[in-house]
Amino acid sequence: MAVYKVTVATGDMVEAGTNNSISITLVGSYGESRRTTVSFLFLPGKERSLSVHCGQDLGPIVLIRLHKWRLFLEDAWFCKDVRVTAPNGTLYRFPCYQWLEGVTTVEVREGSGKKLVDDKLQILKEHRSQELAARQEAYRWKNFAQGWPRCLNVDSIFELDSNIQFSCIRANNFTGFLIFQGASHFLSGFLLRRTSWNSLDEMRTVFSRTQGRDIGGCLMCCPLPFH
Repeated sequence: MAVYKVTVATGDMVEAGTNNSISITLVGSYGESRRTTVSFLFLPGKERSLSVHCGQDLGPIVLIRLHKWRLFLEDAWFCKDVRVTAPNGTLYRFPCYQWLEGVTTVEVREGSGKKLVDDKLQILKEHRSQELAARQEAYRWKNFAQGWPRCLNVDSIFELDSNIQFSCIRANNFTGFLIFQGASHFLSGFLLRRTSWNSLDEMRTVFSRTQGRDIGGCLMCCPLPFH
């Protein structure tokens, strides 16, 4: 009997958790484990640990399969990464960083960088081929106008894969946050100040308590002039 220790981490963004069922299959060079349930509840920023019992040593773990299944309502899940510790103590890391939606199975390769010529196992060759086909399907191009650069063949970002949508929406949210912060600093007089600060306490009147601590830390690397 070989026992593998598995830790599954959920992303820390809002709504990253799920109440859908998540299970895992370990795929090694010598065989694969049975499908094992991880949990029915994942909270943002939290980890779940479990033991996967196998009848024999699976050899080096090259892939994992994450299975998402729902009983009633759909609840998307953002998996950060998975770590697998073999019986001999070897740690395998599987960076995921993607959303799982609906009833689906996602295969994730072990995190060490590999070239095409390094894929000795047929299952790894097939995984690479399937991943390439999925990318080609997701990123289809069209000509917007004669002489213009090509663009994605969609009318809206909401036609894209959910993981691509996440990147676009996150970028827009970040831009909105910068605009809000700039407006706040402008109204408080920070951006219009033409003289040096008299003290760090004077700077703290502009920022919140938390922001004040952050500014204090930044002064270690980039000090501002004081009288």
